[in-house]
Amino acid sequence: MSSDDDDVLRVPIVCEECDTTSRIPLTDVPDAIQKHNDRLHDGEDVAQVDPEIVRHVTDLAAEDIVLSDDSE
Repeated sequence: MSSDDDDVLRVPIVCEECDTTSRIPLTDVPDAIQKHNDRLHDGEDVAQVDPEIVRHVTDLAAEDIVLSDDSE
C-alpha cells in the first residue's frame, strides 16, 4: 500500500441485510452504495454510510451552525 492510499479518507459503509461493513474512499461512496443496492437489493436503500458517522457529522454541522449564528 502506498502513502497515497494511506492519505485517502475512507468512510464505513454498512449493510445490515448482508451483514457486511466496508471502508470506501469518500469520493466513491455514492456510487458504491448505489451499485451495492442495485445489485443485491433491487435498488432499495439498504446499504448506507454507518449511522454513527452520519450522527457525528450531523452533530458537528449543527454545532458549526450555532457557532456561526452566535457570531452575527
